[in-house]
Amino acid sequence: MRPFTALAALCGLFLSSNSLVYADSAPSSSPVALPRDFKPPQVFKNANLVRNTNLEKGYLRETVNVVVENVDKKPQSDYYLSFPSDLYDKVGALEVRDKSAPEQGRFEVEATEFDSSRDFQYFVVHLPKPLAPSSQITLGISYSALNTLKPRPAAISQNDRQYLAYAFSAYAPSAYTTTTQKTKIKFPSTNVPDYTSTDLTSGADPERQGATYTYGPYADVAPETTYPASVRYEFTKPVITATLLERDLEVSHWGGNLATEERYWLRNNGSKLTDNFNRVEWTISSYQQLPSSAIRELKIPLKPGSVDPYFTDDIGNVSTSRYRPGKVPNRDASLELRPRFPIFGGWNYSFRIGWNNDLSAFLRKAVTGADSYVLKVPFIEGPKVSEGIQYEKAVVRIILPEGARNVRYELLEKATSNGLPGANQIQTELTSHKTFMDTLGRTALTLTVEELTDEARDSQIVVTYDYSLWDGLRKPVTITAGLFTVFVAAWAIGNIDVSIKKR
Repeated sequence: MRPFTALAALCGLFLSSNSLVYADSAPSSSPVALPRDFKPPQVFKNANLVRNTNLEKGYLRETVNVVVENVDKKPQSDYYLSFPSDLYDKVGALEVRDKSAPEQGRFEVEATEFDSSRDFQYFVVHLPKPLAPSSQITLGISYSALNTLKPRPAAISQNDRQYLAYAFSAYAPSAYTTTTQKTKIKFPSTNVPDYTSTDLTSGADPERQGATYTYGPYADVAPETTYPASVRYEFTKPVITATLLERDLEVSHWGGNLATEERYWLRNNGSKLTDNFNRVEWTISSYQQLPSSAIRELKIPLKPGSVDPYFTDDIGNVSTSRYRPGKVPNRDASLELRPRFPIFGGWNYSFRIGWNNDLSAFLRKAVTGADSYVLKVPFIEGPKVSEGIQYEKAVVRIILPEGARNVRYELLEKATSNGLPGANQIQTELTSHKTFMDTLGRTALTLTVEELTDEARDSQIVVTYDYSLWDGLRKPVTITAGLFTVFVAAWAIGNIDVSIKKR
């Protein structure tokens, strides 16, 4: 199949006007190094802090609204976020905005090097404009934390209800003195059999109202003060974790097609089974539609016009799936997946799915030039389930046509969180990806993100690149030149006289 690979590559080099591929986006930054005895300078004070903890999904989501006041005599621009050392590496999609003007975009946030000798680790928030003395700004801080919810008990029977436990501090961790603060915890139901009660207030602490528990308010809390607390609540749903997601989007100008393939390595972090799996009990519970901590199925919304879906695993094609195309124009389609077996706590399952879309719905020519194109695609898609999915690592690879160059990308920002970290926390790499009949290889933009959740499903990435007419003709011209060379060589060899004659 490759008898003239070297010749084809040589022809491709001659046809290429510019084979340099680069990205203008900034690479991921290195963590900031701090002295071992570092303590954030007390130039700020938290006038009021409200922490909202959401436990309705299989991962932790927190939003902190804090009124920050500059108590120093000079303008200050660096605000330190404090996290316990056991939580620091699990924090993902950290975002900080001006609560009063969220449409202005997120603030730059830098991570610091992990130091095991410290009880607290820090993120540095760079305010876009130094805060003047005695002035205030309201920060909206949002983030998620993976693998922080633990099943208690760790093992249950097949039909038992599952409970999760979450350990935290009743005092919200902060690097600065807090004048007043409180913490609101939202549970998925009112079934909360165990929770920590404190004597930090004159009344009941926490104060219960339906599925919401409120700790505080507390006054004059010193920096990095903690008060250990924990809750245990019912969560009869799977705790779905993707240890790895590999997502490929392949752009074909000739075919007018956008091919998407996603490869998942799933694990259920819920309670394990105390006994062996019982197929009869599972069939009965499924027929009665009883709640279960096992993964029964996954529903994946697809963009309008998606066609040719497939679902395979390590064995081969999985027939227990259903595809529902959008019957109404511009209505999302749906791919319903049912694994070969229910996935209980501690069980793993790996599979791949894929589909095709019309490229014209995602690609436009740029107004800056005839050879420039703009591609707008979702950063991740994947299953959409009420219990949520946490991704320990997601690798998104956008494979552009052969010869694409001057590659740039940006993540679209909204007034609210898009579930992604800042650009400086995303690892970016440009490589060459070779497939059938390629000469130079296709340009591939790879983005790697760790500690991600399914809240990033609505995030969009815009890729801009240059692709000329010669780039589009490279492959057919190269193949034609290669075949012509083979025929000429065969004709020349066939005309060589190798007969034995008398001299």
